[in-house]
Amino acid sequence: MVMKVDLNSDMGEGFGPWRMGDDAALLDVITSANIACGFHAGDPDVMAETMRLAAKNGVGIGAHPGFADLKGFGRRRLNIGADELGNMIAYQLGAAEGVAKSVGAKIRHFKLHGALANMCAEDATLAKTCYSAALRVNPEIILMVLAETAQQAVVQELGANWAGEIFADRAYEDDATLVDRSKAGAVLHDADMAAERILDMLREDAIIAESGKRIPAKIDTICLHGDTPEAVEMARALRTKLSAAGVTLTQF
Repeated sequence: MVMKVDLNSDMGEGFGPWRMGDDAALLDVITSANIACGFHAGDPDVMAETMRLAAKNGVGIGAHPGFADLKGFGRRRLNIGADELGNMIAYQLGAAEGVAKSVGAKIRHFKLHGALANMCAEDATLAKTCYSAALRVNPEIILMVLAETAQQAVVQELGANWAGEIFADRAYEDDATLVDRSKAGAVLHDADMAAERILDMLREDAIIAESGKRIPAKIDTICLHGDTPEAVEMARALRTKLSAAGVTLTQF
């Protein structure tokens, strides 16, 4: 069983006066933060504030780029050409690195958001476009990928630094992709149940699909979404249960 694992959350997803999730409370629990870069959510002020607080709490900071889709929160699938997509990734990562530097912090990892992430989990060509663009900006960055999907295959092919991710609050299909949010049961809301499920995955070194299928996986980090009402409760329950089982939560 894995004795050390990272706990990450997507955050910085407010915009102007509109707040999404309790980032401050989550930053007391998690070890890595994926911070929106302004396209699907977030703005320069929200980015700076979230990065500053993450750095203060000793939480690893990552860029979290997505489609330019504020209204759809980056969860709508868009058809974008390779050059435009690569430039979109470079722009968002560059912005994140600039804002981080301005507050005395550093971007250490990179994680795709929403529909773009799901599409890259299915399509290796699309994933390669995104990850190659990120590596041109920062060749040393750690790419956080959905374990055992096309994302992982691509970063291994590229020889990049990477971390395998599983989700605490999402159900899985048999091919290690996430159950579509439009389906019942795709998002998990029971904190204790989610924590027990993650502990089982760590014990078995495998993703457990909704069907019960086990998919052997390298698990470096566990994600829970910061925008759900149960996010803080789930993060605390997960940390408590993992700690009680002898698992240390630390940055990957």
